[in-house]
Amino acid sequence: MQKDLFLFTPPFTQLNTPYPATAYIKGFLNTKEIDSYQMDLGIEVILKLFSKTGMTELFDHALDQNSIVSENSQRIYTLKDDYIKPLDEVISFLQGHNDTFARQICTDNFLPQASRFDQVDDLEWAFGTMGMQDKAKHLATLYLEDLSDFIVDCVDSHFGFSRYAERLGMSANSFDELYTELQQPLTYVDRITISILKKRLVQTQPKLVVMSVPFPGNLYSGFRCGQYIKNNFPDIKIAMGGGFPNTELRSLKDPRVFEFVDFICLDDGELPLELVTDYVLNNSSKHIEKQEFKRTFVLENGNVTYKNNATKPDYKQLQVGTPDYSDLLLDKYISVIEVANPMHSLWSDGRWNKLTMAHGCYWGKCTFCDISLDYISLYEPVAANVLVDRMEQLIKQTGERGFHFVDEAAPPALMRSVALEILKRNLTVTWWTNIRFEKNFTQDLCHLLKASGCIAVSGGLEVASDRLLKLIDKGVTVEQVAQVTRNFTVAGIMVHSYLMYGYPTQTIQETIDSLEMTRQLFELGIIQSGFWHQFALTAHSPVGMNTKDYGITPHLKEIEFANNDVQFTDATGIDHDKFSEGLKKSLFNFMHGIGFDMSLQEWFDFEIPPTSIEPYYIEDCLNNENFKAVKSNSKIIWLGNLPLIGSFVKTKKGKETLFLNMVFHNKTSSFEIALPEEEGNWLLDQLELCAPNQKTLTFSQLKNSYESNFGVFEPFWYSEELDILRANGLLVL
Repeated sequence: MQKDLFLFTPPFTQLNTPYPATAYIKGFLNTKEIDSYQMDLGIEVILKLFSKTGMTELFDHALDQNSIVSENSQRIYTLKDDYIKPLDEVISFLQGHNDTFARQICTDNFLPQASRFDQVDDLEWAFGTMGMQDKAKHLATLYLEDLSDFIVDCVDSHFGFSRYAERLGMSANSFDELYTELQQPLTYVDRITISILKKRLVQTQPKLVVMSVPFPGNLYSGFRCGQYIKNNFPDIKIAMGGGFPNTELRSLKDPRVFEFVDFICLDDGELPLELVTDYVLNNSSKHIEKQEFKRTFVLENGNVTYKNNATKPDYKQLQVGTPDYSDLLLDKYISVIEVANPMHSLWSDGRWNKLTMAHGCYWGKCTFCDISLDYISLYEPVAANVLVDRMEQLIKQTGERGFHFVDEAAPPALMRSVALEILKRNLTVTWWTNIRFEKNFTQDLCHLLKASGCIAVSGGLEVASDRLLKLIDKGVTVEQVAQVTRNFTVAGIMVHSYLMYGYPTQTIQETIDSLEMTRQLFELGIIQSGFWHQFALTAHSPVGMNTKDYGITPHLKEIEFANNDVQFTDATGIDHDKFSEGLKKSLFNFMHGIGFDMSLQEWFDFEIPPTSIEPYYIEDCLNNENFKAVKSNSKIIWLGNLPLIGSFVKTKKGKETLFLNMVFHNKTSSFEIALPEEEGNWLLDQLELCAPNQKTLTFSQLKNSYESNFGVFEPFWYSEELDILRANGLLVL
């Protein structure tokens, strides 16, 4: 099974689905006929560790180390046989096998319980409407988290299901601490990691190892793997790319990093990796100074050198190929439900094929975002037919029909085109993505997206204050967000909102008013999920690059290694940390439909000012929509079926007129309209022409067709009959 390139993601990212970077790269390498093998090292380490054999060895190790000290760990160790006995079956259940096991998991006293089960009384409230499978997944997740707590407490303090030694990689301006840690003996998890890596390296015998490091929580393990390869397979070259180097290592100076890797590539990885591959496979005898590279750090004469001397342009999105998930253990991923948050369950439950509708962000202005970096600033959409081609290829390859479009913000016009292409091909798929809550998401567009399989969107409301939204340059208002989230909700698409507190110049009053706006959005049911996060200053954002304009003082340090998160002092002097618990506690309750009648003060254990927001502010926003005339180039789409036809005669002033009675059936009900025969037959013809699999009909074409037969169109368009059709699948896009 010899391969030229070996691609891997270091531990740990997600349990339920592979992080897509290596699949994207493998898909590109296929277009160049470059042989490669990929693995998700994280899931393989988890499966080794969380097995009867692995956990038995771990408990024995903890006893040998005499490290079982805390009361919680002593309880888990005492119940070790109860934890070990069902472990393989629980993992199998979470991998999607043996659904009937859910009933056993949900019975009292089946799974052993330690501190993670302290809140178990809330389960009926949280999962009463979610079903037994979800409840069982949640209980099984708590059981695994108990074991995770034991690992952290007694065996390896770095461990986490979706991160490893994350602290060492976060805002590490100096490489010293991480380097010192890498000189220590291998940790318990390191040894498992290296044993699995060694086996794959021996099998594949690569010339170049490529690691994708998306997050700080992958960095330490990535360097550990690089260290092992350098010491034991010195002829293999190592390249690193991914989200972490793209955002954090742009100012790299410390040559010690190259004791672990040979190349660090930034931004779009296709061309940089192709040039590195060419050098390793074909030109390694050539002096590195004479080789062309693209956005790549190397070590030259003992100094870190950034090389960007290639004249070849980056590949367009059309040229990078379809992600290739082969080699990955797709049937071994573990679906977990950590918290009863509907959007969080999408992230952690079920396996999703990951695709991108567009490279970069079509808005690209938000002042807290890294808009100076290529992954945001270089916007390039993919044609809808190409995207749906890729979806069909991935369905064929993986057998999965669920898609997560991982865009910064998916463009509404492209989402519309993709939805129409899905409907045109009669595909049954499920998909979700990240958006901006912008005005182009009309109710009709939301209904189209739902019909194509869209089940959820997530977007940034950030700070529910028009002053701060303007300062952020979000391009939306609170009123607009309310109207758009209502449109999605009415269409049956779940809405998750990212919420922010602690933005520079934000006052206490604005924080409380944001909470009140959020309360009203949830009470009206137009947002179903949310998450508060505190503002973080990044070096590559407009705020980070123009701190004086935002009233903050950065605490700058000399950069030898990573540079992204920047500590700062806000001129307001407000301690935003203290709001964290109250904001998160209130949101947890709002998501479960309770706490709306409580005073905002009750969520905090310190004095806050009363809100200045009117109690029906959001409701008034929803009633403020102005009438908008239909544009002549708007597309007209009919999502419904053709009706059953009957006829009857209507007599008025002695004159008989034949009417068509049209009975339409949809998935849940039926409705009927009646029109004079000629007008009715014309409408039937138009509905056929407006089907998604037909050439798109515009509003002006529909109007001209009507007026060439019957007269002025507007009375017909705004008639009761057309209102009924508009409410049941006749869309204007």
